[in-house]
Amino acid sequence: MPRWPLIAACFSAASLLCGSAALAQSTELRLDASGTWEQTDAPIPGTPEAVLAEARRALANDRPGAAKLALDPWIKANERAGSPLLAEAILLRGDAYTALGDEYEALYDYERVIREFPATESYTLAVERELNIGVKYVNGMRRRFFGVRILDAEDIGEELLIRVQERLPGSRVAERAGIELADHYFRARKLELASDAYDLFVQLYPRSQYVPKAMERRIYATIAAYKGPRYDPAPLLDAQVLVRRFAAFYPAQAQQAGLDDALVARLDDSAAQELIESARWYLSRNDEVSARYILKRLLRAHPRSGAAQTAYSFMVEKGWIEPPQDEPSDAPQSRPADTAGESAANLKAPEARGIRGTPLRRAGADSTALTQPESPR
Repeated sequence: MPRWPLIAACFSAASLLCGSAALAQSTELRLDASGTWEQTDAPIPGTPEAVLAEARRALANDRPGAAKLALDPWIKANERAGSPLLAEAILLRGDAYTALGDEYEALYDYERVIREFPATESYTLAVERELNIGVKYVNGMRRRFFGVRILDAEDIGEELLIRVQERLPGSRVAERAGIELADHYFRARKLELASDAYDLFVQLYPRSQYVPKAMERRIYATIAAYKGPRYDPAPLLDAQVLVRRFAAFYPAQAQQAGLDDALVARLDDSAAQELIESARWYLSRNDEVSARYILKRLLRAHPRSGAAQTAYSFMVEKGWIEPPQDEPSDAPQSRPADTAGESAANLKAPEARGIRGTPLRRAGADSTALTQPESPR
């Protein structure tokens, strides 16, 4: 029998075996300058590089379980040897846990990379992974318990977003964490935290594309923090300043959102109502001195508000202030000059003090509302 056909058959079989072995090895592809993929040198089988390459390929092929099985023994065998690839291996195992739907378990691996390997490239990737998990948690995703997502993870998400900002300050990753945390507080009606978070975001990232959104939502959060005329009016005063600032920087957006002078006037009127309530409370206890002081303060601070009309009419009826005598009833109204230390007997007409008109001219039914205090505060 001729030997050449047998030799050719053996050579063909050997070639097929070598080709199969080569295909079994993990390969790496890289984009060249022209934008096409080129194969780099495949790692030698059995080396740490080959183990990590195999895990990456398994993750790319949506086989996270196989990636975890390949990484677990290698990490256990090399975690005390100080391998330079240990950080990447732990990060890949965390990615495998995440792909398996166990992101809480993955946090242990990400935290280990962050704490033990801060000088590696895996550090930044681990922080980004925690950011993604934190965003999911604050947006309502629950943590698994015995395979079922029933545990609330909102507090964990908040903690992760705070840590991201601490670990990569000034970066785009931290910027996204900051706005996501502020938005979460806003959605959850944690208004004081939302206002502080938006304020801090504007200070830390003044050139961010999210600055207009942060300024606008801070205004809404500040206004919503006001509980009513029987409570501290500080949120209303702060909101007026914020509205004016937003309108100065973004006039078109302010007009579109209704954050303009009309809103400032409404906020001013609401703040004046708080002083009216305070005066009613003092009157209910027969403390007219304190009530008069509060009403004078109202006229000075909020002269164009509706509450100023009620206050001025009531003070005229009580004789705490002198109305103008020579001004027609339909004349323009403006603020009366007054000081806290002056008594009602010494108050002069606005004309005598060089000020034209008053914010209130008629002493009608509105003044009686002040004499009927509501229940004590």
